[in-house]
Amino acid sequence: MYTAHGKKDQKDELLNQHAILVKKLAYQLKAKLPPSVELDDLIQAGMMGLLDAVNRYEDTHGAQFETYAAQRIRGSMLDELRSSDWLPRSIRKNMRDVEHAISQLEQQLGQPPSEADVAKKLNLSLADYHGMLGDCSGHQLVYYEDFHDTDSGEHFLDRFQTDNASDPIKGLLISDFRDALIAAIDALPEREKLLMGLYYEQELNLKEIGAVMNVSESRVCQLHSQAVARLRAHLREKSWTGVA
Repeated sequence: MYTAHGKKDQKDELLNQHAILVKKLAYQLKAKLPPSVELDDLIQAGMMGLLDAVNRYEDTHGAQFETYAAQRIRGSMLDELRSSDWLPRSIRKNMRDVEHAISQLEQQLGQPPSEADVAKKLNLSLADYHGMLGDCSGHQLVYYEDFHDTDSGEHFLDRFQTDNASDPIKGLLISDFRDALIAAIDALPEREKLLMGLYYEQELNLKEIGAVMNVSESRVCQLHSQAVARLRAHLREKSWTGVA
C-alpha cells in the first residue's frame, strides 16, 4: 500500500517517463495540420492530458497506462484545436467551393471529375487549384459546426444523427453515416482511395505515402485535401437524396 508520498513519487515518475510520448503525439498531429497551428500549443495541451491521465491512474491499469495516457493526450490536443478554431474561415470557404464544384460536376459527368475539371469549374488554372488544395492542409471530414447551419436551420449531417441527446460524433459512427462514408470512400478515384488507406489505416506519414505513390509530400497533401472534399461532397449529396 502506497503512502501519500509514495503516490506522489509514482505520479512524478509517470509524468517524466511519458513526457516524450506527448511530444511524439504532438509531432504526429502537427504533420496533419496547417502551419498556423503551433507545436508548443499542442504539447502544452498534451501535457495537461497526461497530467489528467496520471491523476486518474489506478494501480490496476498496470502496463496499459501508456495506452490510456495516449488517449487522454490526444483528446486534450483535439479539444485545444476545437476551442481555438484553428482552420481559417477563408480556407473553409475555399474547400466549400471545391465541394460544391465536385458535387455539380459529378451530377453532370456521372463520375468523379478530374482535377482539371474542378479547376476549370472554379475558373482557376490547374497550378492555382493545386495551390488551393495545398493551402487547405488539415481540412477535416467532419466539423462540429457541420451539425448546425445558421442559414437554413438543419445542416446536412444532422440527417445522419438519430439521437440528438447523444454525443453527435458517437451518434454518427453508429448510424447511417458510417455506411454512407464507406460508400463515399468506395466511390473515390483509385489513387485517392489508396492514399486514404495508407494515411488512415496504415497510418503512414505524408513522406512515406509519397514514397509509396512516387510523388512529393506536397502532392500527397493536395490529393488528401481533394479526397476529403470528394467525401464531403458525396455525403452532402446523400443527405439531400437520402441514404439507402
